[in-house]
Amino acid sequence: MSEQMYKKLIRPILFLFDAEKVHHFSFTSIRLIHKIPLVASIIRYLYTVKHPKLEREVFGIRFPNPVGLAAGFDKDAKLFRELSNFGFGFIEIGTLTPKPQDGNPKKRLFRLQADQGIINRMGFNNQGVEAAIKRLKRNKNVVIGGNIGKNKITPNDQATDDYLICLDALFDYVDYFVVNVSSPNTPNLRDLQEKKPLTALLKTLQIENHKRENPKPILLKIAPDLTESQLLDIIDIVADTKIDGVIATNTTIARDGLQSKAEITKETGGLSGKPLRNRSTEVIRFLHTKSKNSFPIIGVGGIQTPQDAIDFDFSEISIDNILVKNAGNDCLDVSSGKYSILLS
Repeated sequence: MSEQMYKKLIRPILFLFDAEKVHHFSFTSIRLIHKIPLVASIIRYLYTVKHPKLEREVFGIRFPNPVGLAAGFDKDAKLFRELSNFGFGFIEIGTLTPKPQDGNPKKRLFRLQADQGIINRMGFNNQGVEAAIKRLKRNKNVVIGGNIGKNKITPNDQATDDYLICLDALFDYVDYFVVNVSSPNTPNLRDLQEKKPLTALLKTLQIENHKRENPKPILLKIAPDLTESQLLDIIDIVADTKIDGVIATNTTIARDGLQSKAEITKETGGLSGKPLRNRSTEVIRFLHTKSKNSFPIIGVGGIQTPQDAIDFDFSEISIDNILVKNAGNDCLDVSSGKYSILLS
């Protein structure tokens, strides 16, 4: 499918329908086409480029390339094998919680077409960690990150128990962990980003992690709405708890400079897409500079083109919310496009 065909024909049709229904339609379509003989091989041929210059070794993991798929698209580890055929160097599943939960009431996903963004208030909808494990047992060679969180009904003073349950259950099935305390769509979750509770949470997880013979890397996913003082606290927390890195950033609750209609922009939830790119980049550069490059950063937020990916010139690069990034060809071409630029 050509880029122009997608933009002029396919996308306008998809945008006539509810965003969450289109997500499920796209998800199902990818799964079904992979059942056709040779389709997986053709997709790998079109989108995957292997070259030593693309490989990265970060926190002890060998990544085939630095462009990955961020958490939120394959929440329940249902499609990671098929998605890896599109050239992604790693797939992050989740956010997973100990128990299944439906998330927030629908409608909860809103397109901001004029801004090339999306607002979501999904609320950690997932089938629970045990359901994901059944599928992850079939993984052979895809680098998997496990994004973990707490159930909505779990009070913050018991949140550590939820994260421990997820870490223990997923330990043998993921390559690294992401501690998500920054989603704006679970009530009071962001309170766990404060220095004292966050330090306690991460230290507890590290103690459990290091009981194993081969501990897994633990990363922290942070909000773009943190102040500079809070970001300096994050740097201190990383050093104190000795976690392996930071993912910057999650979605934002800010609504600055949007062009879309107020009836959409006033919806509660986290904003992602192009409007997030500048702030996400600012946070990454601040952490990178103030920490004196002392830990790896996975950059997430507003990556729509190969050049956007290159501008995230750090250890790893994730693609955030695949559906809104000029969905389809444009998003998937970020991967193959970055390869061609790096190798030129």
